[in-house]
Amino acid sequence: MKKIFAILMLLSSVTVHAERFTFAIVPQQSASRLAKLWTPIMRHLSDETGHEFVFVTAVDIPTFEKRLENGEYDFSYMNPYHFTVFNQSPGYQAIAKAKDKQIKGIIVARKDSNIQSLAELNGSPLAFPSPAAFAATILTQAELNARDIEFIPNYVSSHDSVYLSVARGLFPAGGGVMRTFKSLDEEVRAQLTPIWITNGYTPHAIAAHPDLNSEIVEEIRRLLVNLHHSSMGMQQLESLKIKGFVSATNNDWDDVRALNIQTLEPKEAL
Repeated sequence: MKKIFAILMLLSSVTVHAERFTFAIVPQQSASRLAKLWTPIMRHLSDETGHEFVFVTAVDIPTFEKRLENGEYDFSYMNPYHFTVFNQSPGYQAIAKAKDKQIKGIIVARKDSNIQSLAELNGSPLAFPSPAAFAATILTQAELNARDIEFIPNYVSSHDSVYLSVARGLFPAGGGVMRTFKSLDEEVRAQLTPIWITNGYTPHAIAAHPDLNSEIVEEIRRLLVNLHHSSMGMQQLESLKIKGFVSATNNDWDDVRALNIQTLEPKEAL
């Protein structure tokens, strides 16, 4: 009887001290697809830590940005430019990034359009995810502007929406990134081809809210870095088109800071 009571007390203690953490993923793709890719990783973090890790995203990238600005997420997977902004305020801290990877923006067109160069897009309406999407919008538009190619930007909320819009002939071309393009359903990807690729930059950051306890932050860093050691982890990383995660520091995104992008401005400290 005493043994059973001790076990119940132990379980009660674990329950009392368990916490709930949100882990937000930038909405480059549909919420359902992101949930399929990331929920098993959230479950793994929950199982290993004894806390509850909840997958969340936003209806579109601007909404995601506003929530980051307000510090609403505990952990977040955000694009490189987002990190440089929200590292300043509210102070998100880098913990991990994709291993052996750089992010590259692409401009895609339908294969049967015979569009082969950026110059052929002059004067065209083009699809982009959102104004502050780093590689898919900022880098691709910078190249178009540098070449004096006129275009009409149309923001369609996600990378998948860009690809689908171009595949359906709604726009002659649009901006994305190589990782999301490669993870497209084969039926859609087979209709498209990248006609231009940007230079590479430090990829997306996984970052933690500055108010989080350092012990849980370091535990999540360790679990992410070791994710490739489990069969589940390897399967999910393959789905994400990522080899694995490595530990990261805030300075890893200095190459992005050097671009001096001004699309978003961090809040001033109160």
